[in-house]
Amino acid sequence: MTRPASSNAPAARRGTIPAAHAATPPASLRAQGALTQVGGIEVGHFTDTRRPTGCTVVIARDGAVAGVSVRGAAPGTRETDLLRPGNLVEKAHAVVLAGGSAWGLDAAAGAMRWLETQGIGLVAGAGGLVPIVPSAVLFDLLVGDARIRPDAEAGFQACAAASGQRPAEGNVGAGAGAAVGKLFGIQRAMKGGIGTASVTLRGVTVGALIACNALGDVVDPDTGDVIAGARTAGGKRLLDSRRAILRGAPPKPLLAGTNTTIGVIATDAVITKAQAQKLAQMAHDGLARSINPAHTMSDGDTLFALGTGCAGKTPGMMVLGTMAAEATARAVVRAVRAARSLDVGDLRLPCAMDFAAAR
Repeated sequence: MTRPASSNAPAARRGTIPAAHAATPPASLRAQGALTQVGGIEVGHFTDTRRPTGCTVVIARDGAVAGVSVRGAAPGTRETDLLRPGNLVEKAHAVVLAGGSAWGLDAAAGAMRWLETQGIGLVAGAGGLVPIVPSAVLFDLLVGDARIRPDAEAGFQACAAASGQRPAEGNVGAGAGAAVGKLFGIQRAMKGGIGTASVTLRGVTVGALIACNALGDVVDPDTGDVIAGARTAGGKRLLDSRRAILRGAPPKPLLAGTNTTIGVIATDAVITKAQAQKLAQMAHDGLARSINPAHTMSDGDTLFALGTGCAGKTPGMMVLGTMAAEATARAVVRAVRAARSLDVGDLRLPCAMDFAAAR
């Protein structure tokens, strides 16, 4: 079956965007840097609008020192053991983020195939090239037809679409079918998405690309306000899941792994493999600031870290870790603020813009 063409342009969705949404966005919605501001990094999306779902690839053609940190209790991952500091391989050539739950891990095979066609990979002697492509998935099977999910061809097409330009955000790639605020059921949730941000200090950049499909609410860390998440029973207002739970409201029974926020942190600083792992760990502070609750038993929250070394220097791990957490938190906020509402069958997922317009 022929699928819609892949590009970095925002994918079409079912439903309409109110005219007010097409206006110039306010300052709080405008771009705050991007992962692609890190030297040596490219990003590409594949979006399958039939459901929707998709995958996103982050490419480091020259390889990047890589690390990973898994904080959620229900992860779906590939090649994470390889990234432990004591293990042999130092660099990854790409990272794939995908929807489709465990089915979406197939997208990494397509990314490997594309990288091989470009002559990118670990030289394995007579065995040829072996591209190193860690991957993580999120669960978006509650949105639309669960039989449609990213596969190897989706991963290949995401690579073919990759560039150093600012990537599209919102309802694209791994964020196409994402939803947030599902503690009280998917019918009271809102649209999640994918977002990016970066921080630059003294000639060094740290960027984040986050696909937010969190069980919990998304919170603006600067104000403490919930900006997307579980809605009240009537669906007209944000509930604030944290306060609702503390008041004694019982959440819906949850199936492990049916959520998850995944992403890539990249820097042009010079770092070691052990430092890449630490950078990924510290970046999770940004998830904790912007998602509540985060790292639950039903989330598989996973962050990868890549170091390209293009800046030729480092400000030290304290500064890099602070930058990583900040970029991660901003990217989470961008993911939901760039998202647009979605109608699939009987399910309607409003977006943060809908509630911002109502306030």
